[in-house]
Amino acid sequence: MAKGVRPRVKLPKTAAAGDTITIRTLINHKMESGQRKDDDGNIVPRSIVNRFTAEFNGQSVIDVQMEPAISSNPYFQFEARVPESGEFVFTWHDDDGDVYVLSKRIEVG
Repeated sequence: MAKGVRPRVKLPKTAAAGDTITIRTLINHKMESGQRKDDDGNIVPRSIVNRFTAEFNGQSVIDVQMEPAISSNPYFQFEARVPESGEFVFTWHDDDGDVYVLSKRIEVG
């Protein structure tokens, strides 16, 4: 597991039915490309977040495949329509098999 990985998500707590909301996500992750060498000349193993997904009440909202050129601490901002109250589930997949999951609930009134 990569050290210091911390996912963060910002979205409104409430919305009206059918509203389009803005969602901002950030994951603190160093993102090693596998091409850099350490002080001893050894290649630092590749370690990137290679996939990000977001679901709302079990339905896919966004699914992003990332490549080694992605920056450290990847940030995504996107919009989603919320027809009803529910839960967003955000998932980041790491090269080493680790999965980081964060859920946020939104109430529609």
